[in-house]
Amino acid sequence: MFRLPVVSRSLYPAAIARGGAAAAAATTASHNARTAATATAPASNLLEVFVDGTPVMVEPGTTVLQACEKVGVQIPRFCYHERLSVAGNCRMCLVEIEKVPKPVAACAMPVMKGWNILTHSDKTRKAREGVMEFLLANHPLDCPICDQGGECDLQDQSMQFGSDRSRFTEGKRAVEDKNIGPLIKTIMTRCIQCTRCTRFASEVAGVEDLGTTGRGNDLQIGTYVEKMFMSELSGNVIDLCPVGALTSKPYAFTARPWETRKTESIDVLDAVGSNIVVSTRGGEVMRILPRLNEDINEEWISDKTRFAYDGLKRQRLTQPMVKNKSGQLVPASWEDALTQVAGAFQGVEGNDIAAVAGGLADAEALISLKDLLNRFNSDNLCTEEAFPMAGAGSDLRSNYLLNTGISGIEQADLLLLIGTNPRYEAPLFNARIRKSWLHNELQVALVGKEIDLSYTYEHLGDSAKILEEIASGTHQFSKVLAEAKYPVVVVGSSCLQSEDAAAVMAAVSAIAQNARVSSGVDNTWKVLNVLHRVASQVAALDLGYKPGVDAIRMNPPKLLFLLGADAGCITRQDLPKDSFIIYQGHHGDFGAPMADVILPGAAYTEKCSTYMNTEGRAQQTKVAVTAPGLAREDWTIIRAISELAGVTLPYDTLDEVRDRLAEVSPSLVRYDHVEEANYFSQAHELSMAVNQANLAGLLVPPQLTLKDFFMTDPISRASQTMAKCVKAVTEGAQAVDEPAIC
Repeated sequence: MFRLPVVSRSLYPAAIARGGAAAAAATTASHNARTAATATAPASNLLEVFVDGTPVMVEPGTTVLQACEKVGVQIPRFCYHERLSVAGNCRMCLVEIEKVPKPVAACAMPVMKGWNILTHSDKTRKAREGVMEFLLANHPLDCPICDQGGECDLQDQSMQFGSDRSRFTEGKRAVEDKNIGPLIKTIMTRCIQCTRCTRFASEVAGVEDLGTTGRGNDLQIGTYVEKMFMSELSGNVIDLCPVGALTSKPYAFTARPWETRKTESIDVLDAVGSNIVVSTRGGEVMRILPRLNEDINEEWISDKTRFAYDGLKRQRLTQPMVKNKSGQLVPASWEDALTQVAGAFQGVEGNDIAAVAGGLADAEALISLKDLLNRFNSDNLCTEEAFPMAGAGSDLRSNYLLNTGISGIEQADLLLLIGTNPRYEAPLFNARIRKSWLHNELQVALVGKEIDLSYTYEHLGDSAKILEEIASGTHQFSKVLAEAKYPVVVVGSSCLQSEDAAAVMAAVSAIAQNARVSSGVDNTWKVLNVLHRVASQVAALDLGYKPGVDAIRMNPPKLLFLLGADAGCITRQDLPKDSFIIYQGHHGDFGAPMADVILPGAAYTEKCSTYMNTEGRAQQTKVAVTAPGLAREDWTIIRAISELAGVTLPYDTLDEVRDRLAEVSPSLVRYDHVEEANYFSQAHELSMAVNQANLAGLLVPPQLTLKDFFMTDPISRASQTMAKCVKAVTEGAQAVDEPAIC
């Protein structure tokens, strides 16, 4: 029998229609909302309870555990987690209530008026000691070899609340390990059945892969049949597991937490800008962990963010290279390489020079490259990702941002997705959508290819003609959109790469404007949103880069500077035979082999640099390790080129570069602040001039699958771990497609 954690639905009737996962998640919504609501609830509705004699006012329905935390008393727990439904099955949170005969589970018991909660009484201490004795009865003595050692909840709480002896003399139970993919290592004998992993999979990830089988001493957690844990957020169960049952496979036996140096930084492998902690030892990245940020990623990160770090040390460019007379790239000194580049710059000017910025370029490098080309009277600065230039184009900032914000989606009551798969383009944004779908009854509709989004949605079709019908009010969904109070329209940058993208964007702008007017909300609510896929796009557009490389293809330059451009948008065949190509980047990916000169740059873990995420929030990466070999920070390389070329840029330090950033785009240096973007009406008026006749036969292009998700940039393409994931997903898909043999 395969069972998922059961939560009583009778307490949460509103969620019954959405199934067991929704009912369980509704528990969390109600449970976690109580603390926040206490501050605003009328005083007459509050209850007075006592924690170890200290009075505290709480809202009705507040649990004992939350009341204790309100006065700063920490209650031990294993199964309870703030972002998951209440399971109440570890019993470690038992506390004594005065005049109540038995200890109660603090995580699941609502307080009553006048209760005196005793968290340090003899009965409480004895209850916790007994629970710990039960938990350790079958737990193996693996601490010396366990990767969880040093950051294990079971270790910490057994020291604080456990006993120095056990009354159990029976042999310990052993459980067979499960193979759930190349990312998560399972040692299931250590499992204490807290069910955090199953609740996370069901509620947050939206994947019903994990569950419990058996009863009593035979109860086990697994996938029932051996299969990969098919989720883009699967690695988060490693952080959730309070013991060493689920650990990181790539990190296994490589380091101890007290040996590593931890650096707070941000992730740049997608446009969300997840906050992370980079753990390093001996100049090498050992692992990447999430860092709490309620506005962006909460406390989760995607599997690509967490596990692609091994790509940082493979296929790296560690020294400058120049092409010799026989056409071979050979190592060179910085002096020779920079001299050759500077000489190439001095021989051309104006439209004969162009630059393409890749998806991982930081803002400091972008402004330096822009200033360098401007000194040679060139404004041919492009990004790999295209964006329609007709209508408002990139002139109005509100036209290319996720204006609602990542956390703002939780306020929406209707979401229209257009040509995007947020589950694989921005997994943490998709997790927010699922959270709102579970807790706030968010309605979701999709125009594009039918896909699995981990929540139910209304599929309107995959023809872009539908957009015109919704905009004109002739489609049945127009009425639904008009009745929404807080509507949100999200268009994916992936469907804005075609020739007819301007018509698509014009239709999207009309839909958003109509929804904004009909909803009647104030001007603070944003409807139009663009979901980008690469970390550099918003900063590049803010700095005046032209989206897409069509201008370069139409007028091929004599000198092309590729700043980490590895998407393959420009090839040698697109340029004249005598064109001089400079590639600056940190991996020998697509752009490097076709270059005449290669300049090795630093990756995001090796420099202090600025990135702006898809919602327009500027954040900084920090130096965690030094760049390998002779690699240097990108802006310093460009500054050296300018000096040798005789057009010295007016900054020598990072602070001076950021002063220059502030001159061009002040929002780029207002870190952790989202600058409000407006002018939606003006953008809509400009878009009305775009011809939408071509929308009739246009199909919104297909989006990413889980297999594509793991390799989208030079770092993840160099990662062996990501290659194993692609192989595992491919083999898993083939196994599903094969007919069963009876």
